[in-house]
Parts: sequence; structure tokens; C-alpha cells
Amino acid sequence: MIAVMIAGATAMALSLLGTRYLIGFFRRLGTGQPILGKEDLGPEHHMQKQGTPTMGGLAIIVAALLGWLVAHLRPGLALSDQAMIMWAGVIVMAGMGFLDDYIKVRKRHNRGIFWKKKSYITLGLSILLAWWLVAATGVSETISFTRADWPGWSLWWPIFVVFAGVIIWSTSNAVNVTDGLDGLAGGSAMMGFLAFTIIAYWAFRNPDVYSAVVNPLDLAVFAAAFAGACGGFLWYNAAPARIFMGDVGALGLGTALALLAITSDTQLLLVLLCGINVMEAGSVAIQMGVFKASGRKKRLFRMSPVHHHFELVGWPETTVIIRFWIISGICIASALAIFIADFTKVTDNL
Repeated sequence: MIAVMIAGATAMALSLLGTRYLIGFFRRLGTGQPILGKEDLGPEHHMQKQGTPTMGGLAIIVAALLGWLVAHLRPGLALSDQAMIMWAGVIVMAGMGFLDDYIKVRKRHNRGIFWKKKSYITLGLSILLAWWLVAATGVSETISFTRADWPGWSLWWPIFVVFAGVIIWSTSNAVNVTDGLDGLAGGSAMMGFLAFTIIAYWAFRNPDVYSAVVNPLDLAVFAAAFAGACGGFLWYNAAPARIFMGDVGALGLGTALALLAITSDTQLLLVLLCGINVMEAGSVAIQMGVFKASGRKKRLFRMSPVHHHFELVGWPETTVIIRFWIISGICIASALAIFIADFTKVTDNL
């Protein structure tokens, strides 16, 4: 538990310092986030955010990595191959986001890499990452809810690799879609990482029930480091934001959340743990489906993702953020309740 606390506290402190430095650094460069305006069917009232420093996700990723490394200075906690592969995946996906952010800032327009091209590239990277994780570690190759044997549907490893790759790809994109209001993605991600810290540490303390989870203590340290880093970043990202996380942060955080679900045998529970992200990404899919089915004449929402819909019907931005945080908290609390209830049921039968 001490290592978990060290990781979280160190990452939070470094994230606070790193984010503050990036704000000043990008302001000195005179670069900031381009915002879609009315002519691009974007939220016109967001134009006042034009030029706000972006790519703050760099501070989150670096702070989390350093927090995780510092925690390993404590005797008895070794660097696991599994966690290092996870870090490689997070850095690669965050790097893809950094490239997209750089193009946006350089062109001074909110469109970076063409969305279809970026989608294909990130899907390919996600499947490669899943293959590396499965091939090099003892990750359970089953579809699981709260543990490897519930429901425990075993898959042929190539199919599981694709399944895991789609989880990584969809979660990273869902977090990216959620990142449209100040603090919304960062706050919901922080709650998700705190939940995974509990789940992984619970698995560490109860190896008889969660024997299929590999290196659960290192997973708890990994999750705690990200939770702390998100907390430090939120200090400056809360409305009105002084910096945005950018795609570098959103893709990195989404990848980390997905990898925690895969390695802790909670892939299906991820739907609840990232409930707000599922809702946001789902609203985009529904909007596109209705629009195409109606011959490009009708839309279900005034704008998607759905957080912009509520802004356009009159909710202040901070109201949308806080209410969505509440929804995220309810989803995560429900997920943890299911996890603990299943544990209680299993231990009662032992």
C-alpha cells in the first residue's frame, strides 16, 4: 500500500509542477489550441478559449511514469515486464496524439491528421500492442467481468488479441471524444484510475480469488500514478481551463484505462468504469447513424458529443461538467459494488 501511495503522491506533485511549466512554456511560444467556430458547425461560445495552451497531457504521462518509477525504489517491488509493455503502449499512443496536436497547432486549425487515417493507424497500433502483451506475459485470454473465471469465456489467442486491440482502440477514442469541456475527461479518468487502483490492490491482497491477475501490485501502482497525475493536471484544467490535455493526453489515458481492464480481467466491467466515455462515444455513433439513415436530413442531438448538446439547450459549461462527473461517479461506484459483491459471493462459498 505504501508503494501505491508513493506513486500517487509523487505523480500528483510532479503533474502540478509540470503542468504549470507547460502553461508558461506554450504561452512564451505563442501557440495554443485552435477552436472550431460557427462556420465549422462548432460551439460558437467556445471561441473565447482560442489560443489556450494545449498538449498538457505531456505532463500527465511524464508525471505518471516518474511516479511509477519512484514507487519502485521501495524494496520488494520489481519492475514487471507487463507494466513496461503497458508503458510502451501508452507512450506510443500518446505519441500519435502528440503528432495530431502538433499538426493542429502548426496549421492553426482544429483538424489535424484526417480522422479516418488516424482511426486506422490507432487501431493497428492497438492490435499490435495487444499481441505484444498477450505473447510476452501471462495475461488471461478470457472475456471477463470481475475475474478471469466469470464468465470466463476462453478465446483462441488471435481472436483475443483482436478483441483486446478493439478495447484499447475504442477506449482511447472514447476518452478523446469526452475531452471537449474543461476538466471533463481528466476528472472522469481520475475516478476510473482510482477504481482500478482499488481493484488491482484487492486482487493483490486476495490471490486465491484473483490468481489469474499477473503482478497485481504493480498494476495498482500503475493506476495510482495515473490517478495522481490526473489530479495534479486538473488543478489547472478545471474550468476555466488554463491548459488542455490535447490528444496526447486523451489517447494516452484511454490506452492506460483499457490496458488496466485487460490485465485485471475486468474487460466487461470497463463499460461501467468508463461509463461517461461510453455515453459520449455512443452519442457520436447514434448521431452519425441517424444522420445517414435520414439521408443527411435529421440529427437526434443538436450537436455531438452529447456534452455539446446540453450546452446548446442552455446548460452552463460547469453544470454539464459537474453533472457528467456525477454520472461518472455513479457508474464507477456501481462497478465497484458489483466487483465487491462478486468477491463476497466467491469467498462465502470457499
